[in-house]
Amino acid sequence: MARLLWTVALLGAFRSAVSKPLGLDKRWEELKVKHEWVDVPKGWVQVGRPPTDYPLKMNIGLKQERFDELLEHLYEVSDPEHHRYGSHLSKEEVDELVAPNSMTVESLEAWLTYHDIDPVSSLARTDAGDWVTVTIPICKVEKMLDAKYGVYKHVDTHETIVRTISYSLPSFLHEHVSVIAPTTYFGTMQAMKSHVLIEELVDDQVSTSETVSTQTDVPDSCLRDITPACLFALYNAVGYKPAATDRNVLGVAGYLDQFANYADLQTFLTANRPEAVGFNFTTEKINGGGDDQSIPGVEANLDIQYTVSLSWPTPNVYFSTGGSPPFIPDDFTPTNTNEPYLDWLKYVSSKPKVPQTITTSYGDDEQTVPRDYAIVVCALFAQLGVRGSSVLFSSGDSGVGGGDCLTNDGRNVTQFQPAFPASCPFVTAVGGTTGIKPETAIFFTGGGFSNYFPRPPYQNDDVADYIDKLDGAYDGLYNAKGRGFPDVAARGDRFRVVISGKTYHVGGTSASSPTVAGLISLLNDYRISHGRPPLGFLNPFLYSKGAAGLVDIVGGTNPGCGTQGFNATAGWDPLTGLGTLDFGKLQSLVLYEDED
Repeated sequence: MARLLWTVALLGAFRSAVSKPLGLDKRWEELKVKHEWVDVPKGWVQVGRPPTDYPLKMNIGLKQERFDELLEHLYEVSDPEHHRYGSHLSKEEVDELVAPNSMTVESLEAWLTYHDIDPVSSLARTDAGDWVTVTIPICKVEKMLDAKYGVYKHVDTHETIVRTISYSLPSFLHEHVSVIAPTTYFGTMQAMKSHVLIEELVDDQVSTSETVSTQTDVPDSCLRDITPACLFALYNAVGYKPAATDRNVLGVAGYLDQFANYADLQTFLTANRPEAVGFNFTTEKINGGGDDQSIPGVEANLDIQYTVSLSWPTPNVYFSTGGSPPFIPDDFTPTNTNEPYLDWLKYVSSKPKVPQTITTSYGDDEQTVPRDYAIVVCALFAQLGVRGSSVLFSSGDSGVGGGDCLTNDGRNVTQFQPAFPASCPFVTAVGGTTGIKPETAIFFTGGGFSNYFPRPPYQNDDVADYIDKLDGAYDGLYNAKGRGFPDVAARGDRFRVVISGKTYHVGGTSASSPTVAGLISLLNDYRISHGRPPLGFLNPFLYSKGAAGLVDIVGGTNPGCGTQGFNATAGWDPLTGLGTLDFGKLQSLVLYEDED
């Protein structure tokens, strides 16, 4: 019953409505606001207007006819107590569920035709038809959306993008169109910063930790210097040898012209996993993404060096997504000013097979992401989960919130700031820890409660218990009914990373997420090698049978917004979730004798 009520509440945002036939007397110019900001989002200032014939690539997300059925499938195939556990859907089955109904398609095409856009020759469509892409002059976009686009510059990063602070659609289209991009989502490119902290230069490039093959305990050196050997020891994964490397894949999502470097990986492996030297990852370029080996990215190298070294010899793929070149007001050439994040999701969802494990270390304050955009992106993660992919996100590095923590809805009141996509209920959010024997929550670990998404049933009891322990503390600063995050945690500081041949210490939940991804990839390998399907969407398992394979973290706080933040305590907490992974225990929990 709890799951049913939550699904009904969530579908208030996701479900497509039943439309009345489109009459000939509809007034196409009767527009209704789809989304608008009270003011220009914080950190951005308008510096000009784009040329009137600037070509804008417009992505139109259509309401999905049977998304409620997809959610039912997702929870059934992800619940270890359900007889369908692990029976993930194919791409074709997902496409059928997310396809828009005929009235939605007809209504969109009629609107485009009214604006002299040929729905046959001008449009690119996804296989399911739930996304339509068309490139048209921005002057026409402004008329269609009753919008006024500007060139906006970020005061800190100095990047420039083309956005509007408001857009509208004909009233009848609201029940057919979920979102149009790019419009009001400003949190892209450098503003969509990765959660990574470069701490200091390490003088030597040779690991001081013991080798993986002989590691039986966590040495004190791991307090100051994290290597793959430390992580294997910390999380009880020493000695596991993957056996399903012909079927299992680990994916890393990269943005912002962050390129993973092949030579740096070899230098890293030589020092930290010598038996893996010579092994490398592959790069898939998306939407103009690059692979410039002359400019290694800190985030990209951190991710790849740890996913590869932990999962070796499992194939690793680095997704290099474009979409971040600056807009130059007097440049009339087509410059991609679209959301690279959305481009990545559309690309991966279109693949016949998806990686069994995916890690991403990027995100924004939830309130900076338009609600309609966040809902659509979150739905795309559900599609990956129901196809058998475990999607992991870092929870952020600002505690309960960075900056002044003021709301951007015109009230300007102080409120904790959850991070998105970590707040999406269909991803597994990863917080950060520090220390050994025991680990504690690291002070910057992001965590809290979503203001967009209700608390999902899989975590209802655990989160409710924590809120009871708060006993009224911070009431009004967070949404007690929202999805709580993170779900799990891992070490988040002093990771050795090779960048341009030199070794640095790097930290952040950007390190935590690929660490957990490496371990989950090994668990997926274990299941696949035993003839079982991959774990897929992890959270229903983690909050039930999997909890016995997690180590509770009970110390630390995550200050922010002028407060001490939440505290780590027994049970789930919004700093470290359910705790860190014990690979050995999880191995014994992920195989079920009653599975088909």
